[in-house]
Amino acid sequence: MSSILRDRPASTPAMLAVFGDTALLRAAMLFEAVLAEAQMAEGLIPLEAAEAIVAACAELPDVEDLAEAAAHAGTLAIPLVQILRQRVAARHGDAVAALVHKGATSQDLADTALMLQAKAGAALVRDEATRLAEALAVLAEAHAATPMLSRTLLQAALPITFGLKVAGWLQGVDEALARFDAEAKNALRLQFGGATGSLAGLDGKALAVAERLAARLDLALPATPWHAQRGAVAGLGSALAILIGAVGKIARDLSLLAQIEVAEAFEPRVPGRGGSSAMAHKRNPTGCQVALSAALRAPHLAATLLSALPQEHERGLGGWQVEGPVLTDLFQLAHGALAALAPVVEGLEVNTDRMAANLAAAGVGTDTGESETLVGRALAHYRRDR
Repeated sequence: MSSILRDRPASTPAMLAVFGDTALLRAAMLFEAVLAEAQMAEGLIPLEAAEAIVAACAELPDVEDLAEAAAHAGTLAIPLVQILRQRVAARHGDAVAALVHKGATSQDLADTALMLQAKAGAALVRDEATRLAEALAVLAEAHAATPMLSRTLLQAALPITFGLKVAGWLQGVDEALARFDAEAKNALRLQFGGATGSLAGLDGKALAVAERLAARLDLALPATPWHAQRGAVAGLGSALAILIGAVGKIARDLSLLAQIEVAEAFEPRVPGRGGSSAMAHKRNPTGCQVALSAALRAPHLAATLLSALPQEHERGLGGWQVEGPVLTDLFQLAHGALAALAPVVEGLEVNTDRMAANLAAAGVGTDTGESETLVGRALAHYRRDR
């Protein structure tokens, strides 16, 4: 059973819902319903059969029973299609029930359902990443000329401005978001190939059916089925991991700036957040904690997707089956990290006096170089891309 006590602190209710059981079943049922409608439109099944299949897809089956059956069968599609056929047969007979899932295979359902969930998840990630980027742009502009001590190799270095540090954070998030958008555009596509990816069994009308399916589901139509070509999924997962890493970089810096011996920037005070069960004086950077935890988990998840790329022949064993849980985790961690850090940046408490004092104590002068100019260039570049 999933653990909301474990999952919720690392993600958001919205993203947990996108990749929850109900959303998965709705996506799978939508695939089967739209498949039937597309085949009816191409004259492959009668109108009565399409209407019966669509009606059978309207009610979701019991999640726990279906999960047990899927574990036994080895794939969600087998027991789910059986349920649909039983529903159709009860009202319209076995001949009509046999038309459920016509020309499709279990991986078509699994991959397309995952892409439908990923499409919804991508919208959430994009919105929250944009929110964080906007907050960073505001912060960079506000402190374009605020002098502070830079640190290299964790030691005092030379003067910069706080705005330049923030502009670097902004660049990281902006570039990671652009990469994510590109990978999402490439990955969010229909899977429909039948048992071996040859589109057999649909009287030469399978491509027309696929075109209708892709249009109705608002997914791209690839040149060929991608059952054993998983680079787009690996690319999407890797882009999520890089975005999480960009957020983690900000969290790492902020957590160091918040140390009491540095005391240059702090997460905003929120009642009930950031305290200690044993030490009342502490002010823990909780938002940074969420982002850093995600950044530690993400690389290994992305590596799993990369390791699954060499899949056997036309449809692999074990490789594509691992992607759903891993991609789910990456989406959930990304949105959790973004949602945790965006309000931190929006309400960040910046102690400019302490920045000035630490800089003076280091005895490295006051020349911040071209920091202000660089902040202006970074903001102009960011806003031009918007």
